[in-house]
Amino acid sequence: MKGQFAIRKAAVGDAAALLDIYAPYIRDTAVTFEYTVPPAAEFAGRIAETAAVYPYLVLERDGVPQGYAYAHRLRERAAFDWDAELSVYLSPAVQGQGAGGVLYRCLIDLLERQGVWRLYGCVTLPNAASERLHTALGFVPAGVWHRSGWKHGRWHDVGWFEKMLGGAQAPQPIVPFGALPPREIEECLQTYTEMINMEE
Repeated sequence: MKGQFAIRKAAVGDAAALLDIYAPYIRDTAVTFEYTVPPAAEFAGRIAETAAVYPYLVLERDGVPQGYAYAHRLRERAAFDWDAELSVYLSPAVQGQGAGGVLYRCLIDLLERQGVWRLYGCVTLPNAASERLHTALGFVPAGVWHRSGWKHGRWHDVGWFEKMLGGAQAPQPIVPFGALPPREIEECLQTYTEMINMEE
């Protein structure tokens, strides 16, 4: 890998740059089942809404966003409060270099600090790279939704991967991301930033 990497919290001002990364996934792939590239203002709203509860992270190289990762609520019922679905998107310039895996690990670390106990990855199949990523990070297959999404003229299967962080005992309420101690967040981001740059 070339250049200096950094992981930081996303801000609404990142919307246009992150949308540039996300748009090709919408237009050219079935990785996301979204059909239409949203306006930047709408995407900024998504960042703000997500970041109020969960981590929303940006991967930069030499100050330029090259990827992002975030978590969001899995289901609406209260019993699912300790579950989160994760997503990561990378620009072609950094794909296949290990940076995405480190970014994902940082996201998982922060979620664990919040008290999130069950993590889920949703993968449009086939997607060997994403399947390898989840397996390498300790996720296990949790089932397949067959022909559940229609995009680009055909049906797609969706595979689910899960990772357990907590035990079987009663959990405490999760801590909203913004309520974690700022120093703890920054130390975590710095740890994984150093990890990426050590892999160069």
